[in-house]
Amino acid sequence: MSTLGALSVIFDLDGTLVDSEPHYYEAGRQVLAEHGVPDFSWSEHEEYVGISTLETVTDWKRRYGLTTSVDELLTAKNRHYLALARTSSRAYPEMRAFVELLAAHGVPMAVASGSSVEAIEAVLANTGLDTHLRIVVSADEVDHGKPAPDVFLEAARRLGAEPADCVVLEDAAPGAAAAHAAGMRCIALPYVAAQADAPEFATAGLLLRGGQAEFTARQAYDWLVRSAPTS
Repeated sequence: MSTLGALSVIFDLDGTLVDSEPHYYEAGRQVLAEHGVPDFSWSEHEEYVGISTLETVTDWKRRYGLTTSVDELLTAKNRHYLALARTSSRAYPEMRAFVELLAAHGVPMAVASGSSVEAIEAVLANTGLDTHLRIVVSADEVDHGKPAPDVFLEAARRLGAEPADCVVLEDAAPGAAAAHAAGMRCIALPYVAAQADAPEFATAGLLLRGGQAEFTARQAYDWLVRSAPTS
């Protein structure tokens, strides 16, 4: 039996398990350029880290005065993103090691992401993480995306776990807020270093201000062991 007892682990995908934000930026840049917005910058993209693709394109329509429908923008962005994700997705090495360590100890795991189910499955398949991460939840499948707790609560339901027995790994403030709202502990690795002081991250049980550069599989596993609830 695992030293982690009843604990389950829920991973955010983009910026947490895989370095996919550059792909999302490039997909967004291409879509906006096609609709007359030629200068979409990385700093502008960072404002959307942790927000679902649907919410992102909905805001684009308002922000840039686009006449194209939200559904068309969503379809276009997903198409561009999937073309990249299916061929060049990269898992963070220490995250891969963490998933494998948890799997070796029989810890149930899931992915809960603002990406579409198709995008999640494409990335997991391309990186080989689908071997261990078979339960996936998209924000498209629930009523509200992050910072609402819906995706994490649905992941817990599919895992057959109580929310209090779940730990979430997140790179974005809306995700940390969603984990807190779900009644779950959180390991936070801010993708955008300048956002490490965001109040949402203050609720995390373990905050690694240096993000992925500070994360190690062994450190995270040891924290889970030390902080496991005692019965």
